[in-house]
Amino acid sequence: MEASSFKQRFMPHWRHLFWTAWRLTGNTQDAEDLVQEAFLKLWTKRENLGDINNDEAYLTTFLTNMFRDQHRRKHLDMADSPPETLAITDGNNLMTQLEARDESEQVNLLIKQLPKQQQRILMMHAVDNLSASEIENETGLSAVNIRSLLSRARKNIKQKFYKT
Repeated sequence: MEASSFKQRFMPHWRHLFWTAWRLTGNTQDAEDLVQEAFLKLWTKRENLGDINNDEAYLTTFLTNMFRDQHRRKHLDMADSPPETLAITDGNNLMTQLEARDESEQVNLLIKQLPKQQQRILMMHAVDNLSASEIENETGLSAVNIRSLLSRARKNIKQKFYKT
């Protein structure tokens, strides 16, 4: 498969893969790294990719499996470390981590409940790290509208988060 056909076939799915990776990792940088690594591995396997019926489904499964393999490998590497190098987690630290994960999941659910325009602007700003002027260029909305949508989105999330 030539580079141009590879790009034409798989690159349109980049945004979907990024969101999938972001949901898996919870981190923009790690998500970008995971997607880049997935595309690199796919490139090396490009000659065997002709029989795929649904590119997006294949890519999503491929990325998810890569994440799981990396996660599993990390835990195995830790298990192979000498006992004195392993960090012992106390109950309080573990509880704090679990609470933070639960809060993060709650916020993600609340974001999904926002009106579509607020959700889109918030994700562009918070996840894609786009400035107001970049969002303005991409959406055609004015800077005042963007600030207003961001403010309403944050307010809605805060109100709903503290109600639960």
